[in-house]
Amino acid sequence: MPRYCRKLSMITLNASKLVSFSFPRTIAPLTHSANLRPFCTMNTNYDPQLDHIFDAKRSFRTQMRRELKNMDPILRSQEDDAVQRVVLEAPWFKNSTSICAYISSNALREVETSKIVSAILSNPAAEGHVQIKKKLYVPRVEDRNSNMRMLRISSVDDLVLNSMNILEPTLVDRNGNPREDVMKTTDPIDLIIIPGLAFDRSGRRLGRSGGYYDMFLRKYQELVKKQNWQQPLLVALSYSMQIVENERIAVTPHDVPIDALVSPSGFIPISPVALKCQ
Repeated sequence: MPRYCRKLSMITLNASKLVSFSFPRTIAPLTHSANLRPFCTMNTNYDPQLDHIFDAKRSFRTQMRRELKNMDPILRSQEDDAVQRVVLEAPWFKNSTSICAYISSNALREVETSKIVSAILSNPAAEGHVQIKKKLYVPRVEDRNSNMRMLRISSVDDLVLNSMNILEPTLVDRNGNPREDVMKTTDPIDLIIIPGLAFDRSGRRLGRSGGYYDMFLRKYQELVKKQNWQQPLLVALSYSMQIVENERIAVTPHDVPIDALVSPSGFIPISPVALKCQ
Protein backbone atom coordinates (compact mmCIF):
# COMPACT_ATOMS: atom_id res chain seq x y z
CA MET A 1 0.00 0.00 0.00
CA PRO A 2 1.42 3.45 -0.89
CA ARG A 3 2.51 5.44 2.11
CA TYR A 4 -0.06 8.11 1.39
CA CYS A 5 -2.95 5.64 1.42
CA ARG A 6 -4.54 5.92 4.86
CA LYS A 7 -7.80 5.30 6.58
CA LEU A 8 -9.76 8.47 7.03
CA SER A 9 -12.36 8.44 9.77
CA MET A 10 -15.15 10.88 9.10
CA ILE A 11 -18.42 11.88 10.68
CA THR A 12 -21.55 12.47 8.65
CA LEU A 13 -25.18 13.13 9.32
CA ASN A 14 -27.51 10.25 8.44
CA ALA A 15 -31.17 11.26 8.86
CA SER A 16 -30.99 12.85 12.32
CA LYS A 17 -28.35 10.49 13.64
CA LEU A 18 -24.59 10.85 13.45
CA VAL A 19 -22.76 7.72 12.35
CA SER A 20 -19.04 7.00 11.97
CA PHE A 21 -17.50 5.27 8.97
CA SER A 22 -14.04 4.66 7.58
CA PHE A 23 -12.81 4.48 4.03
CA PRO A 24 -9.40 4.47 2.34
CA ARG A 25 -8.23 7.60 0.58
CA THR A 26 -5.13 8.03 -1.51
CA ILE A 27 -3.52 11.41 -0.95
CA ALA A 28 -0.92 12.96 -3.21
CA PRO A 29 2.25 14.30 -1.55
CA LEU A 30 1.68 17.76 -0.17
CA THR A 31 3.49 20.63 -1.84
CA HIS A 32 2.52 23.26 0.72
CA SER A 33 3.51 23.45 4.38
CA ALA A 34 0.21 22.39 5.91
CA ASN A 35 1.99 19.93 8.18
CA LEU A 36 3.50 22.87 10.04
CA ARG A 37 0.18 23.99 11.52
CA PRO A 38 0.82 23.31 15.22
CA PHE A 39 4.57 23.71 15.27
CA CYS A 40 5.56 26.93 13.49
CA THR A 41 6.64 30.07 15.25
CA MET A 42 5.00 33.26 14.10
CA ASN A 43 7.32 35.31 11.90
CA THR A 44 7.41 38.75 13.53
CA ASN A 45 10.09 41.37 13.95
CA TYR A 46 12.34 40.53 16.85
CA ASP A 47 11.68 42.54 20.00
CA PRO A 48 13.87 41.66 23.01
CA GLN A 49 11.28 43.19 25.34
CA LEU A 50 8.89 40.42 24.34
CA ASP A 51 11.28 37.61 25.25
CA HIS A 52 9.75 37.06 28.67
CA ILE A 53 6.26 36.88 27.15
CA PHE A 54 7.32 34.27 24.60
CA ASP A 55 9.08 32.29 27.33
CA ALA A 56 5.96 32.37 29.49
CA LYS A 57 3.82 31.24 26.57
CA ARG A 58 6.21 28.43 25.72
CA SER A 59 6.18 27.14 29.28
CA PHE A 60 2.41 27.36 29.58
CA ARG A 61 1.93 25.53 26.26
CA THR A 62 4.06 22.66 27.53
CA GLN A 63 1.94 22.46 30.66
CA MET A 64 -1.37 22.56 28.78
CA ARG A 65 -0.29 19.96 26.24
CA ARG A 66 0.67 17.64 29.08
CA GLU A 67 -2.64 18.16 30.85
CA LEU A 68 -4.64 17.59 27.66
CA LYS A 69 -2.67 14.43 26.95
CA ASN A 70 -3.53 13.13 30.42
CA MET A 71 -7.22 14.05 30.19
CA ASP A 72 -9.51 11.09 30.84
CA PRO A 73 -10.87 9.87 27.46
CA ILE A 74 -14.37 9.32 28.83
CA LEU A 75 -14.49 12.83 30.31
CA ARG A 76 -13.14 14.26 27.10
CA SER A 77 -15.86 12.54 25.05
CA GLN A 78 -18.54 13.79 27.44
CA GLU A 79 -17.23 17.35 27.23
CA ASP A 80 -16.98 17.15 23.41
CA ASP A 81 -20.67 16.29 23.28
CA ALA A 82 -21.63 18.96 25.81
CA VAL A 83 -19.73 21.76 24.02
CA GLN A 84 -21.16 20.86 20.63
CA ARG A 85 -24.68 20.66 22.07
CA VAL A 86 -24.34 24.20 23.44
CA VAL A 87 -23.23 25.47 20.03
CA LEU A 88 -25.92 23.65 18.05
CA GLU A 89 -28.69 24.95 20.32
CA ALA A 90 -27.44 28.55 20.42
CA PRO A 91 -29.41 31.21 18.50
CA TRP A 92 -26.17 32.90 17.41
CA PHE A 93 -25.23 29.64 15.66
CA LYS A 94 -28.66 28.89 14.21
CA ASN A 95 -28.95 32.41 12.78
CA SER A 96 -25.48 32.47 11.22
CA THR A 97 -25.43 32.02 7.46
CA SER A 98 -21.65 32.18 6.87
CA ILE A 99 -19.33 30.41 9.32
CA CYS A 100 -15.61 29.74 9.64
CA ALA A 101 -14.90 26.64 11.73
CA TYR A 102 -11.90 24.44 12.36
CA ILE A 103 -11.86 20.72 11.58
CA SER A 104 -10.94 19.14 14.90
CA SER A 105 -7.83 17.00 15.19
CA ASN A 106 -7.71 14.16 17.69
CA ALA A 107 -3.91 14.23 17.57
CA LEU A 108 -3.96 17.87 18.72
CA ARG A 109 -6.64 17.08 21.32
CA GLU A 110 -8.88 19.87 20.12
CA VAL A 111 -12.50 20.10 21.16
CA GLU A 112 -14.49 18.01 18.68
CA THR A 113 -16.36 19.85 15.90
CA SER A 114 -17.69 16.93 13.80
CA LYS A 115 -21.34 17.47 14.79
CA ILE A 116 -21.04 21.21 14.26
CA VAL A 117 -19.53 20.72 10.81
CA SER A 118 -22.23 18.20 9.87
CA ALA A 119 -24.95 20.57 11.04
CA ILE A 120 -23.55 23.46 8.99
CA LEU A 121 -23.28 21.35 5.85
CA SER A 122 -26.71 19.77 6.28
CA ASN A 123 -28.98 22.44 7.70
CA PRO A 124 -30.10 25.83 6.41
CA ALA A 125 -30.13 29.01 8.46
CA ALA A 126 -33.47 30.62 9.22
CA GLU A 127 -33.80 34.23 8.04
CA GLY A 128 -37.38 35.29 8.64
CA HIS A 129 -39.54 32.84 6.71
CA VAL A 130 -36.76 32.11 4.22
CA GLN A 131 -34.39 29.15 4.55
CA ILE A 132 -30.84 30.03 3.48
CA LYS A 133 -28.17 27.36 3.15
CA LYS A 134 -25.26 27.96 5.48
CA LYS A 135 -21.77 28.49 4.07
CA LEU A 136 -18.80 26.79 5.73
CA TYR A 137 -15.17 27.89 5.41
CA VAL A 138 -12.38 25.80 6.95
CA PRO A 139 -8.66 26.52 7.45
CA ARG A 140 -5.77 25.59 5.21
CA VAL A 141 -2.23 26.56 6.23
CA GLU A 142 -0.23 28.02 3.36
CA ASP A 143 3.36 28.53 4.53
CA ARG A 144 5.77 29.04 7.41
CA ASN A 145 4.91 32.73 7.76
CA SER A 146 1.62 32.31 9.64
CA ASN A 147 -0.46 32.61 6.47
CA MET A 148 -3.71 30.65 6.60
CA ARG A 149 -6.66 30.68 4.22
CA MET A 150 -10.29 29.87 4.93
CA LEU A 151 -11.76 27.98 1.97
CA ARG A 152 -15.38 27.02 1.41
CA ILE A 153 -16.39 23.36 1.40
CA SER A 154 -19.75 21.76 0.67
CA SER A 155 -18.98 18.24 1.89
CA VAL A 156 -16.54 16.35 4.10
CA ASP A 157 -15.32 14.78 0.85
CA ASP A 158 -13.70 18.14 0.11
CA LEU A 159 -11.18 17.45 2.88
CA VAL A 160 -7.90 15.50 2.68
CA LEU A 161 -5.34 14.49 5.26
CA ASN A 162 -2.01 16.25 5.19
CA SER A 163 1.19 14.56 6.34
CA MET A 164 0.40 15.42 9.99
CA ASN A 165 -3.03 13.72 9.80
CA ILE A 166 -4.81 17.08 9.87
CA LEU A 167 -7.82 17.48 7.58
CA GLU A 168 -7.69 20.46 5.24
CA PRO A 169 -9.64 21.54 2.15
CA THR A 170 -8.26 20.96 -1.31
CA LEU A 171 -7.44 24.08 -3.31
CA VAL A 172 -9.90 23.25 -6.09
CA ASP A 173 -13.35 21.67 -6.14
CA ARG A 174 -14.41 18.53 -8.03
CA ASN A 175 -14.80 20.54 -11.22
CA GLY A 176 -11.29 21.94 -10.97
CA ASN A 177 -12.43 25.40 -9.96
CA PRO A 178 -10.63 27.32 -7.18
CA ARG A 179 -12.46 27.14 -3.88
CA GLU A 180 -14.13 30.29 -2.61
CA ASP A 181 -11.76 32.16 -0.29
CA VAL A 182 -13.32 33.98 2.64
CA MET A 183 -11.07 36.99 2.01
CA LYS A 184 -12.53 37.36 -1.49
CA THR A 185 -16.23 36.86 -0.78
CA THR A 186 -18.80 39.57 -1.31
CA ASP A 187 -20.67 38.72 1.89
CA PRO A 188 -19.44 38.98 5.50
CA ILE A 189 -18.83 36.10 7.90
CA ASP A 190 -21.20 35.92 10.87
CA LEU A 191 -19.32 33.52 13.13
CA ILE A 192 -15.75 32.22 13.52
CA ILE A 193 -15.24 29.12 15.69
CA ILE A 194 -11.69 28.98 17.06
CA PRO A 195 -9.52 26.32 18.76
CA GLY A 196 -6.73 26.86 21.28
CA LEU A 197 -4.75 25.45 24.18
CA ALA A 198 -6.03 27.73 26.97
CA PHE A 199 -8.43 30.63 27.50
CA ASP A 200 -9.49 33.02 30.23
CA ARG A 201 -12.70 34.92 30.92
CA SER A 202 -11.19 38.24 29.81
CA GLY A 203 -10.83 37.02 26.21
CA ARG A 204 -7.22 35.92 26.19
CA ARG A 205 -6.33 32.86 24.13
CA LEU A 206 -3.21 30.69 24.09
CA GLY A 207 -2.63 29.25 20.63
CA ARG A 208 -0.18 26.61 19.45
CA SER A 209 2.64 29.07 18.61
CA GLY A 210 2.03 29.30 14.85
CA GLY A 211 0.22 32.63 14.91
CA TYR A 212 -2.05 31.51 12.07
CA TYR A 213 -5.37 32.41 13.65
CA ASP A 214 -4.17 35.77 14.97
CA MET A 215 -2.80 36.67 11.53
CA PHE A 216 -5.99 35.60 9.77
CA LEU A 217 -8.26 37.37 12.27
CA ARG A 218 -6.36 40.64 11.98
CA LYS A 219 -6.53 40.51 8.18
CA TYR A 220 -10.21 39.69 8.20
CA GLN A 221 -11.01 42.43 10.71
CA GLU A 222 -9.25 44.91 8.42
CA LEU A 223 -11.36 43.68 5.49
CA VAL A 224 -14.53 44.09 7.57
CA LYS A 225 -13.65 47.70 8.37
CA LYS A 226 -12.86 48.41 4.72
CA GLN A 227 -16.18 46.93 3.57
CA ASN A 228 -18.12 48.49 6.46
CA TRP A 229 -19.43 45.08 7.53
CA GLN A 230 -20.34 43.94 11.01
CA GLN A 231 -17.50 42.16 12.77
CA PRO A 232 -18.04 38.39 13.13
CA LEU A 233 -18.58 36.79 16.53
CA LEU A 234 -15.33 35.09 17.63
CA VAL A 235 -16.18 32.02 19.70
CA ALA A 236 -13.58 29.60 21.13
CA LEU A 237 -14.41 26.03 22.12
CA SER A 238 -12.87 24.87 25.38
CA TYR A 239 -12.67 21.89 27.70
CA SER A 240 -13.28 22.78 31.35
CA MET A 241 -9.60 22.34 32.21
CA GLN A 242 -8.55 24.82 29.51
CA ILE A 243 -10.21 27.80 31.17
CA VAL A 244 -7.64 29.41 33.45
CA GLU A 245 -7.56 32.38 35.80
CA ASN A 246 -7.50 35.84 34.26
CA GLU A 247 -4.07 37.13 33.16
CA ARG A 248 -2.54 33.65 33.46
CA ILE A 249 -2.11 33.82 29.69
CA ALA A 250 0.63 36.20 28.54
CA VAL A 251 -0.28 38.25 25.46
CA THR A 252 1.47 40.34 22.82
CA PRO A 253 0.11 43.15 20.61
CA HIS A 254 -0.37 40.52 17.86
CA ASP A 255 -2.86 38.44 19.86
CA VAL A 256 -6.55 38.87 18.97
CA PRO A 257 -9.01 38.51 21.89
CA ILE A 258 -12.08 36.31 21.57
CA ASP A 259 -15.68 37.45 22.10
CA ALA A 260 -16.92 34.37 23.91
CA LEU A 261 -16.16 30.87 25.13
CA VAL A 262 -18.20 27.71 24.92
CA SER A 263 -17.36 25.21 27.65
CA PRO A 264 -19.26 22.09 28.78
CA SER A 265 -21.09 24.29 31.29
CA GLY A 266 -22.41 26.64 28.60
CA PHE A 267 -21.87 29.91 26.75
CA ILE A 268 -19.51 32.40 28.41
CA PRO A 269 -19.88 35.89 26.89
CA ILE A 270 -16.90 38.23 27.17
CA SER A 271 -17.25 41.17 24.79
CA PRO A 272 -20.25 43.55 24.65
CA VAL A 273 -21.26 41.94 21.34
CA ALA A 274 -21.32 38.50 22.93
CA LEU A 275 -23.33 39.78 25.90
CA LYS A 276 -26.09 40.77 23.47
CA CYS A 277 -26.20 37.18 22.16
CA GLN A 278 -27.54 35.69 25.39
